[in-house]
Amino acid sequence: MTEQAIVISAHGGPEELRLEDVEVGDPAAGEVRVRHHAIGINFADTYFRTGLYPTSLPTGIGVEAAGVVEAVGSGVEFVVGDRVTYTGSPLGAYSTARVMPADSLVRIPDGVGFDATASLTMRGLTAGYLLRRIWPLQEGDTVLFHAAAGGVGLVFCQWARLLGVRVIGTASTEQKADIARQHGCSEVIIGEADVVGRVRELTEGRGVKVAYDGVGRDTFDTSIRCLARRGLMVCLGTASGPVRPVDTPELVRRGSLFLTRPALADYLADPIERDQLVSELFGHVAEGRILATVNHRYALADAPAAHRALESRSTTGSSIFDLTI
Repeated sequence: MTEQAIVISAHGGPEELRLEDVEVGDPAAGEVRVRHHAIGINFADTYFRTGLYPTSLPTGIGVEAAGVVEAVGSGVEFVVGDRVTYTGSPLGAYSTARVMPADSLVRIPDGVGFDATASLTMRGLTAGYLLRRIWPLQEGDTVLFHAAAGGVGLVFCQWARLLGVRVIGTASTEQKADIARQHGCSEVIIGEADVVGRVRELTEGRGVKVAYDGVGRDTFDTSIRCLARRGLMVCLGTASGPVRPVDTPELVRRGSLFLTRPALADYLADPIERDQLVSELFGHVAEGRILATVNHRYALADAPAAHRALESRSTTGSSIFDLTI
């Protein structure tokens, strides 16, 4: 059967994202075919497009989508009609339908829509492992989160509020700061302000337990300087470019700091841990404690425009491809 998908044949700018006809076959043993209803658009997708994350070419792109199972191979626990979501390898979510390994799928709970799921699966699970797995945060702890009005940031702030964790966020504009505050961010530092000085002021000079930095090169040194003694620096992305090398003696000089560059896949690799995190996330979503913030919708053919918007940092909340457009 002929479907449509975004394919890249060369690494480069958004213009390399091209909508093409592709053949999608029947699922083999252990596989299902999923008809997509909504597709998540993540900043990490731009890394595959540019070649920062290596991949062979030509290739599909995208790692997150929600839809309905329309065909199943043998030996799978899903049936035709199941509502499912996924995030992670293999690439190819920017498509109308695709064949997927069944063990990478998660059922969508009743009461949670496709749009919310596509906007929350990767971002929500990322926020979840950052808060629930990577460091033993306690009620009353204070953390720093850069780009607090972004897709991960808004979920992170909501979840942190449920846990009693205080979030100091950064945002580029007052409008974005307002959005972050509405989603649970306690304090927001805007634009070119003295982030280190303000963080020290807000923490009575101590600094934060954890700094979550997805911006990378432009904010790395600032984040390090905001940490309390024995604090953790979490490099979760490089939107502004790769961070500089770090010598271990620097971590000692700055207060016996910890440093990590985590990946979601390593926190979902254990099926039991994955199911626990998925259950907690979608439990909050189903009960209305964590809300999806889908602020930008695109047709699949508009993938270049979606990537330009992401890279210009003009978006807030989540962006999706809506296959009803």
